[in-house]
Amino acid sequence: MATVRNIARLPILLNNGGTALAKIISFWHLSDNGEHFALQFERLTRNAPLVRLHSECVTGDVLGSARCDCGPQLHEAVHRLHQEGGLLLYLRQEGRGIGLYRKLEAYCLQEQGLDTYAANRALGHKDDERSYQVAADMLKALDIPTIRLLSNNPDKASQLLAAGIGIAARIPTGVFCNTENSLYLSSKVKVTSHTIDLPSYYKDTP
Repeated sequence: MATVRNIARLPILLNNGGTALAKIISFWHLSDNGEHFALQFERLTRNAPLVRLHSECVTGDVLGSARCDCGPQLHEAVHRLHQEGGLLLYLRQEGRGIGLYRKLEAYCLQEQGLDTYAANRALGHKDDERSYQVAADMLKALDIPTIRLLSNNPDKASQLLAAGIGIAARIPTGVFCNTENSLYLSSKVKVTSHTIDLPSYYKDTP
C-alpha cells in the first residue's frame, strides 16, 4: 500500500508574475515504483477536490513545444488549482508511456505523415500505454476517495473508477490548438474520444 514519503513547501512562480503556494509530496510503495509526485495547493477540500492527472512531457512542459498541448494544460492546471485548491498528480509517463526516446522516434514518423497513434503502432506500441493505477495509489495514500477530475481524456476517469476512486465530475481543460498541433488534437478526438471542442477550421484537418 502506498504511503506518503515526504512533504516539502514549494512556492511556484506563475506566468502572471504571482506565486502559487504549494506542497510537493513524494510517496513510498507506488505500484510501478516510479518517482511520481503530487502538488497540493492551498484550500484543499476533502469533499471531491479538483484533481489534474498530468503525464510528464519534457518537450511540452519544459521546452514549450507547440506540437502538443501539454505545456499549456499544465500551466492552466496550476493556475486553476492555485485559485481553487486541489491536487496536481504529475505522472512520469512520457510519450503516453513509451518514454522520451521512443516519443522522438514517433515524431520522425509523424513528420512522414502518420498521426500520433499510428506512429506509436508503427514502433510496436499501443495507442496509449499509461496506467493510472499509480494515480489511484497516490489519492488513497492522501485519503482522498472521490475527486473532480480536470481532464479531456475519458480513459483517465475509467481507470480511476476501476481502481476504486470516485469521480464526482469530469471537467474539461481549455482548448490549446495551433497550426502545429491541430492534427495531434484532432487525432485524440477521433481515436481516443477526447472531449476537445476544436475550432471549426481545425476539425476537418486531414
